[in-house]
Amino acid sequence: MCWVTYSGRTQMVKRREPKTGGETNPRRYHFQSNFKPTLVEASYLAKPMHLQTRKDRYEMGRALRLSCSREAQAEYNSQRKDRKDPLEILIASSEGRIETLLPIRYGRMVASPFAFYRGAAAIMAADLASTPSTKYAVQSCGDSHLMNFGAFATPERNIIFDINDFDETFPATWEWDLKRLAASLVIASHNNRHKLKDGIAAAYNAAISYGEKMRELAEMKTLDSWYSYLDYEELIEQTACKKLQKLRKAVLKKALNRCANEELVKLACMKGERPRIKDQPPLIYHEEDFESEHYQGLMRAAIEGYRESLSLERRVLFDKYEFADVAVKVVGVGSVGTHCHVGLFFAAEEDPLFLQIKEARPSVLEPYSSFLNLSSHNGERVVSGQRLMQAASDFFLGHFVGKTGRHFYVRQLRDVKVKPLVEVFNPDHMHGFARNCAWALARAHARSGDPAIISGYIGKGGVFAEAISRFAAAYSEQNLQDYELLREAVRDGRIEIVTEEG
Repeated sequence: MCWVTYSGRTQMVKRREPKTGGETNPRRYHFQSNFKPTLVEASYLAKPMHLQTRKDRYEMGRALRLSCSREAQAEYNSQRKDRKDPLEILIASSEGRIETLLPIRYGRMVASPFAFYRGAAAIMAADLASTPSTKYAVQSCGDSHLMNFGAFATPERNIIFDINDFDETFPATWEWDLKRLAASLVIASHNNRHKLKDGIAAAYNAAISYGEKMRELAEMKTLDSWYSYLDYEELIEQTACKKLQKLRKAVLKKALNRCANEELVKLACMKGERPRIKDQPPLIYHEEDFESEHYQGLMRAAIEGYRESLSLERRVLFDKYEFADVAVKVVGVGSVGTHCHVGLFFAAEEDPLFLQIKEARPSVLEPYSSFLNLSSHNGERVVSGQRLMQAASDFFLGHFVGKTGRHFYVRQLRDVKVKPLVEVFNPDHMHGFARNCAWALARAHARSGDPAIISGYIGKGGVFAEAISRFAAAYSEQNLQDYELLREAVRDGRIEIVTEEG
């Protein structure tokens, strides 16, 4: 017997077991704590793996339209009475952060509606929970705005384009990521002084590209889909604008030529015979007791905990380096105020390694997702989610729980990282970047979900893309209203800010 849902009603039905005598297929639903398959899903899951056809899976996706039509994806009600106060959500998300850094966080967010959006993942998560969805689980990024995509080097030294921020990753319905990406395109377009129709067109293009890539992945063999990646140099060659293409090549060349010693000169110096990270307050600084035996003991315990999270071959490489120094380093917009550090290690005199040590707090999606997280702590959640979603991950990616009980994850500070040049994008550039981000997001979702099911729901036409672009336009208005509330709170003195220009 099993639970099935059809036309909004849930009831018990008999589940047909495979003739081979094995258990029904549990794949794709290991995230969900209260899994109730639809009638089509129940039939599909009862089949042995070798009898499951691509057509079955497409039809299963089409059946999801019964509980959530594609047109319903456009719905967003900014006037609903149960909407939480966005400033209360923002302030609550600052609890447990370093108090002296909070004015920097708010100062960065008040700079523009786009900057506000980048730091307001918690607000949007609460809003997305009120919207119609298919409730089909994938490993979600949780904060898939367009600035969280970029190029970087894989351990094999290929340059790929992918998602590069996973602080909020959590099992959730797949549309939430796409909606956050689409809304970011409208908001970023407005920030670049594009017309509203251009921003909406970029959001539409993202949804179309996501569907096309998902269908392409659905037609591939499972391993081929898993191994697929986006070659950044190939994407550069596809750039229609020759001026932007040339600029992207120059930025990539500079990133490829950047060596660890350049970072050493920029971030560190020698104090006597000991290397030290340069204090550059308020963005980089040592904690007051960093030289005390207690603090150094915490560092040794943290390093050992991180080391234990690495696989054997990576541990051997890490052991070639010796710890030299650690300092607080303020990063990003949404992460400001969390306990983030940069660690300096040496394998030899001029052979440094910089590691970024970031606090991993609960995902903003966790209060609203009905799916089950299997990680033992938030550092492991971030690392597992990143490894699951990215085509290739940082060789030094690891995690630990500090003696104070805080959760952390670790990665290289920089490794041929190329940030998007969003601030120079014209509408055509934005459309091309929307395509690239959507391709990367679809590939990431296909790893934990079934691309045929998602593709079956989306279909081949523009119905779904039209709905997503309408949602993005509506949410850009919501974001602007919330941004104005923050500005008002700053003017009234309820929220203190520090701008980095002084």
